[in-house]
Amino acid sequence: MVKDHPALQLFSDLLVAAPSGREAALAAVVRQKLTDWDIPHTQDGMGNVLVRLDGRSPQAPLVMYAAHMDEIGLVVTKINGDGSLQVSNSGGLLPWKLGEGPVEILGDQETIVGVLSMGSTHTANASDTAVTWNNVQVMTGLSPAQLKAAGVRPGSTGVPTRERRGPVLFGDPADPLVGAWTFDDRMGVVALLRLLQTMQREGIRPFHPTLIAFTVSEEVGGHGAKSLAMREQPEIFISVDGAPIPPGTPLALDGRPAIWSKDRLGHYDQPLLLALCRAARNAGTELQTVVYDSAASDASLVYYAGGAQRIACMGQVRANSHGYEVARLAVFDHMLNTLVQFVRDFAG
Repeated sequence: MVKDHPALQLFSDLLVAAPSGREAALAAVVRQKLTDWDIPHTQDGMGNVLVRLDGRSPQAPLVMYAAHMDEIGLVVTKINGDGSLQVSNSGGLLPWKLGEGPVEILGDQETIVGVLSMGSTHTANASDTAVTWNNVQVMTGLSPAQLKAAGVRPGSTGVPTRERRGPVLFGDPADPLVGAWTFDDRMGVVALLRLLQTMQREGIRPFHPTLIAFTVSEEVGGHGAKSLAMREQPEIFISVDGAPIPPGTPLALDGRPAIWSKDRLGHYDQPLLLALCRAARNAGTELQTVVYDSAASDASLVYYAGGAQRIACMGQVRANSHGYEVARLAVFDHMLNTLVQFVRDFAG
């Protein structure tokens, strides 16, 4: 059945809270998966989870594939006298994307649940009010002393509760859409985990020495990937992420993944882009190319910092970016098949 799709099963297993700087719970799930599959791995001091693969050509340059584990969220800025929390964004989260509803706040000792509140609409000109973080608080029902005991403080972060995350399938049963809060970038993590499973099962060895990385803190500056790239010095860095659809972007939710050609930090490596497009065609699909003015990826952040010479970013096309995102279910298999084909063939 569609609900038993391996990508969705893995995705559901990964839906633990992992706002930037608090990725440890998700890293533990990723590491347990790798352990269960007998895939050797390590974790560095920043929290990046790493799988090293020998290449058929040991002297070839290092290729790194990365998907970030962190997610957008909210951060506590102040605890009010009544126990409510003033909050702001961590990463690119806008309050109207969340709406009112339950959130979990990760305290140092325990996680608490509160309700995101934007106040009453029974006020003059309520319909004309633009919602900003100044209008938002989290009602906790706890006293400041109880919050302190839980380790909730300025700097604590939060995300929607598990029951609000999905995934949900809808539309044509033969070719459904799937929605969740959010695919960014757990579906990149899913893609790389499935890639490792496939390589192990089919005995695939890449031409290049390869490092597959599950990185931290992408949403707040790509710090995990940048630190890792500076240490490992890959020639090629490939982000496996997503592709939002801002107005005017020529992307379709038709099952084809996308590949970034340019973002706000610069152009991606065009020969590498063409090689990935060729792998997609050989895998029975194609990549949609896209240009962004207001987006960046682990790859472009690494490139901008001088951490890699050649970069690419590919992934699922998703509507409602940084919100309750929607993708075509078929895109996740097309992503996997493209990556498998690329790893088999690429010797550039």
